[in-house]
Amino acid sequence: MGRILCIDYGGKRTGIAVTDPLQIIATPLTTIPSNTLISFLKNYVAKEAVELILIGEPFNLDQTVTHATPLVHKAIQNLKKNFPGIPIQTVDEQYTSKMASKAMVEMGMKKKQRQVKENVDQIAAAIMLQTYLQERSM
Repeated sequence: MGRILCIDYGGKRTGIAVTDPLQIIATPLTTIPSNTLISFLKNYVAKEAVELILIGEPFNLDQTVTHATPLVHKAIQNLKKNFPGIPIQTVDEQYTSKMASKAMVEMGMKKKQRQVKENVDQIAAAIMLQTYLQERSM
């Protein structure tokens, strides 16, 4: 069984989270510059079996596209081109950054750590991934 990888794609930074090999727990992995996503993933999938890639798809509350939606759609096309053997699936990313900020407070992270945007990105990816895992098991 391969890991499931989740991407919180942004114009500048991309947060990445992965499951354990048994696909039980989502864990923040890293935050990288968005322009290095493909090379990072090529290195990662060379070392780890990845069964599925999830990517957060941004929409407004009324389900209209945001300014970031076209960026994510372009990233999805790039992922499909570079990883044709790995299924790509979108997940709802509404509120994940706010949920990540709240989770960091609840985890007891110091204010300075909570202000590091890279931490928010990878925790947001982990939240999307954990939500996917929970919904899948229902």
